[in-house]
Amino acid sequence: MWMVVAIVVVVADQLTKWAIVEWVPLYDRIPLNSFLNITHQKNPGAAWSFLADAGGWQRWFFVALSSVVSVVIAVWLWRIRRAGQTVLAAGLALVLGGAIGNLIDRILLGHVTDFIQVLFGSWAFPSFNVADAGISVGAVLLIIDAFFFSGKEERAAIKN
Repeated sequence: MWMVVAIVVVVADQLTKWAIVEWVPLYDRIPLNSFLNITHQKNPGAAWSFLADAGGWQRWFFVALSSVVSVVIAVWLWRIRRAGQTVLAAGLALVLGGAIGNLIDRILLGHVTDFIQVLFGSWAFPSFNVADAGISVGAVLLIIDAFFFSGKEERAAIKN
């Protein structure tokens, strides 16, 4: 089931990126309301354009890193498939789907297509995409799991 969640994230990510590339000219912004724009950005780096101007080597570094992380997460999901760790599995599935969505862009295009821009007054949050949202929500779920669910039995045993 959790692999289906990851696949849904990948498909949603790729479909939305395709639509943006097809219908929104590069660097255009379409205001949706006072706090949200649709835009079309190319990001050859990582989050917040980290290493975007590194000269090209970062593409293959991020491809390798995303590939390794994706394999590790897929194996982890397989190992916990019957453990009843819903929050952990959901977080891992979202991170996996996001990592694969952005990995596809890096391999095929050499950059990631970002298109969601959140505004707060005159400040604009860096543009992101469905894959990034999956990774972010998944990371929050992993943190929640780490604090409240996973290892609960071990922590209780230590206290006693």
